[in-house]
Amino acid sequence: MKLYIMRHGQTDWNVLRKVQGCTDTELNENGIKQAQNAKEKFEEYPIDVILCSPLKRTRKTIEIMNKDKRIPVIYEEKLLERSWGKVEGIQGEEADYFFNQHDCWNYHTNLKIKEIEPIVDCCQRVYEFIEEIKEKYAGKNVLCVTHRGIARVINSYFIGIGENGILPRTGFENCEIREFEL
Repeated sequence: MKLYIMRHGQTDWNVLRKVQGCTDTELNENGIKQAQNAKEKFEEYPIDVILCSPLKRTRKTIEIMNKDKRIPVIYEEKLLERSWGKVEGIQGEEADYFFNQHDCWNYHTNLKIKEIEPIVDCCQRVYEFIEEIKEKYAGKNVLCVTHRGIARVINSYFIGIGENGILPRTGFENCEIREFEL
């Protein structure tokens, strides 16, 4: 059983380096092109079912890529991006400053400020969902269309969390697909 993880196409907020979280932004023209360009490679993957975050940017990405394959798509709240609470919408240097001052991805610290979803809660939500996928879709190949933050959490499920508590960065690019073995 394979689990494929894909990040949505680009949004204007990505370009502006704005913290998106659960803010429901649309793909920009480049994001639409990224999804169209990734479509050919996507068609090579032996996918049985698609689980997708319900946000517009993920929905539009898979709508474009799945147009010809027509694989069943299930919209799943557990794939929503990590909520960044009152930090959503800050950008550029302000966002850099915030993230440099706070240990947002440290599992041990489990930051609880500004209505940000604590990382322990986010990991629990995603890890439990992966366990559900293993049970519900045993023997099938599943694609999860999601967000960079959730891709980071999924990656930590497979490779672990460092001794320092920091979830490893993944560097997931827009419309990139990665494969994991379940």
